[in-house]
Amino acid sequence: MQGQGLCLRVATLLTGLLECLGFAGVLFGWASLVYVFKAEHYFDELCEPDAGATGNFTAQPDCKAQDERFSLIFTLGSFMNNFMTFPAGYIFDRFKTTVARLIAIFLYTSATLTIAFISADSAFLLFLAMPMLTVGGILFLITNLQVGNLFGKHRSTIITLYNGAFDSSSAVFLIIKLLYEQGISLKASFIFLSVFSAWHVGRTFLLMPRGHIPYPVPSNYSYGLCSGNDAREEEKKTAESEKLELQSKESLPANEDPSSPSEALGPGKQQEPRSFWSYALSQRFAWHLVWLSVIQLWHYLFIGTLNSLLTSLAKGDRALVSAYTNAFAITQFFGVLCAPWNGLLMDRLKQKYQKEAKSTGSSAMTVALRSAVPSLALTSLLCLGFALCASVPILPLQYVTFILQVISRSFLYGGNAAFLTLAFPAEHFGKLFGLVMALSAIVSLLQFPIFTFIKGPLQNDPLYVNVMLVLATVLTFVHPFMVYWECRRERKSPATA
Repeated sequence: MQGQGLCLRVATLLTGLLECLGFAGVLFGWASLVYVFKAEHYFDELCEPDAGATGNFTAQPDCKAQDERFSLIFTLGSFMNNFMTFPAGYIFDRFKTTVARLIAIFLYTSATLTIAFISADSAFLLFLAMPMLTVGGILFLITNLQVGNLFGKHRSTIITLYNGAFDSSSAVFLIIKLLYEQGISLKASFIFLSVFSAWHVGRTFLLMPRGHIPYPVPSNYSYGLCSGNDAREEEKKTAESEKLELQSKESLPANEDPSSPSEALGPGKQQEPRSFWSYALSQRFAWHLVWLSVIQLWHYLFIGTLNSLLTSLAKGDRALVSAYTNAFAITQFFGVLCAPWNGLLMDRLKQKYQKEAKSTGSSAMTVALRSAVPSLALTSLLCLGFALCASVPILPLQYVTFILQVISRSFLYGGNAAFLTLAFPAEHFGKLFGLVMALSAIVSLLQFPIFTFIKGPLQNDPLYVNVMLVLATVLTFVHPFMVYWECRRERKSPATA
């Protein structure tokens, strides 16, 4: 029975990885899909002949309005990817895994079928299809993140691995682009993706729980194929596990929360459980929101405008644009290999600090937060390097930009999910994860006005915008510093008590 349970858990892990890798975050391969859409003449009516063309010289048409239309679709899709995470997290917390996944399958399949059957005349339906595709994908990710609970001390590694797979799934649109260039139609590719809905349904009922995977996992916990219990029995075991977690996990001391009084709790006193909003309104959560929003805005702006940027740097050479688009998409695939290093770093540091905590008397929360500081700082540093390279208008340098971008992005989302699991109680994870993504989505809406500002008043010169965004990126270093300072303050308090 033990071996059978282990095989089931490994099967859940691997199929979840495949699901995130092949479906969850395909929107972020947008640059590859835009190339195909342009070849299919989507929104071609928005292009205008270059008024500066004279004589027999054939100039490239002015497609600024077409680029803005594609940028607007990506802005809407990426906004929904984040903003709908909050209601998606609520659905997952309230209605459990099976319901959340069935909604995801419906949205995802509807989106792929819509894209399969639209044409240049009905391209406006992309405004409906892309948001549906992204919301379905984020629900796949949220329901799979709990799989990390099955593997105990490797929890952070698996969470970051899944987020890396989410990033790497953008390579799916590269595959569609390459197949298109070999004569496989866009319709055939998206119908093929739609057929996989049967696989998603099978995995939902055979390899996933009906409720939530508890943490820590009880010794007799079973689900899916190995579960001999009905849904009520599974929920009962989950509730028992959550009680164990609340008993074993130390409460956040008052002096650890910036919004609480600085006095430490006396010996033998136990802090009452805190509400969701007390965590959502804390300084720790606020700085995490700033950290995520600024870095994410850079990535969304870069991905959403990449086709336009490459076209400009390549002077309209389609072959060169295609080559760089392929290079970008290929680097995205390696996100699944980059992200686990972030989780491994956090897991190793947590084990190291746990040993130190035995002699210093630090709380479990402090140990968890200390392990997250290097990850937060490294992610900010990677984004700063990526931002500086992206700001230099030299085409060959964009290869370096692509590499830094994929590492930074894989660290960003894996680190975001892992930090929330370490810094806040598990019973609020779905809501806090959804809230931080929803609020950061509002900031991400800035990408479209920024793009139109560059194309219009700045006459395609993004220098001033890039300088402001680089300065904003420097601001993200405040978050790891504040977490470090919080940990340092708490470590000193036991000694002075």
